[in-house]
Amino acid sequence: MSHLRRPAPKELQPTSFAFTPENLEKAKKIIAKYPEGRQQSAVMPLLDLAQRQTEGNWVPTVAMDYIADMLEMPAIRVYEVATFYTMYNLAPVGKNFIQVCTTTPCWLRGSADIVDTCKKELGIGIGETTEDGQFTMIEVECLGACVNAPMMQINDDYYEDLTPETTKAILDSLKKGEMPKAGPQSGRKGCEPMGGPKVLKAFCGCGAAPQGADASEGDA
Repeated sequence: MSHLRRPAPKELQPTSFAFTPENLEKAKKIIAKYPEGRQQSAVMPLLDLAQRQTEGNWVPTVAMDYIADMLEMPAIRVYEVATFYTMYNLAPVGKNFIQVCTTTPCWLRGSADIVDTCKKELGIGIGETTEDGQFTMIEVECLGACVNAPMMQINDDYYEDLTPETTKAILDSLKKGEMPKAGPQSGRKGCEPMGGPKVLKAFCGCGAAPQGADASEGDA
């Protein structure tokens, strides 16, 4: 189990937490989206809001307690949510939180090379953070972008169709404080076929042959 799935030790836990005035207004708007008596359903977006506010991009125990009080629910119910969903970090992570998918489709497409490249370029292993606090790397299960494997998530962005070379380029950009372009690194758009369309190239989406096309092509 990743150390991020276990609450940080007591010496790292802050003694107090409160939403900033700006985030408090966001929290009130989030809670207002739910019907009367169902405000506890806001626990997940409020945990995300707390994580984004906290330095180190994590949810300390005191923040869970704060949210429990805000939603008038037992603290243990908030703990259950925060410890179940991997989107919540229970310990601090680096500024650039790298999650490399190593599930079967990505593994078959070379995710092991992507992990090795990250280790080499950052000088850390799985579950570790660089000394300057800029990068944390973990391996994760499927992130739902199998058709663009191998891929990794860095903070909120997906980087897909990776090679060791493009992975290095992404990390180099982040080291410089730049924001590399997210999405496929192969040049393709979204999850379209590599090399462009493969079928129905002579016809439009409605099924009718474009002007000048031989209608007999549709019978091939």
